[in-house]
Amino acid sequence: MVSSQTTEQRALAVAAAVPDPEIPALTIADLGILRAVEIAEDGGVIAHLSPTYMGCPAVLAIELAVTTALQEAGFQARTERILSPPWTTDWITEEGRRKMAAYGIAPPVPEGRVPDCPQCGSASTEKLSEFGSTACKALWRCTACLEPFDYFKCL
Repeated sequence: MVSSQTTEQRALAVAAAVPDPEIPALTIADLGILRAVEIAEDGGVIAHLSPTYMGCPAVLAIELAVTTALQEAGFQARTERILSPPWTTDWITEEGRRKMAAYGIAPPVPEGRVPDCPQCGSASTEKLSEFGSTACKALWRCTACLEPFDYFKCL
């Protein structure tokens, strides 16, 4: 049976399945950092990626993982870093937000709200530190269950 997917659709599916190296329960598509996949004039595949923030230490690892995944799937591939418009936490998918919470990280919430505890769901939480396990996260604690947790900051 011949696949009805185009080369671009197949390449997009491969790239979209690449896990984030810092939160492996999420894919780069869940995080919204995979912007697009296109077929170049030479027939190769270009994956367009946006870093979550300038200086993110995972950028090169993500680009290499995407290139490797595409090459292992039979594509001649490269990545292109897209900086404008800059990535925002608004690009995290609803599925990504669910996966993040299930992994124990509170997903971003609108300004003025506090994150719910990803362990027990309580809104009774407090910030312990502006910085958590990575620069894009803050350390919070639930005052109901007393569990500490990372909160993915709004950008």
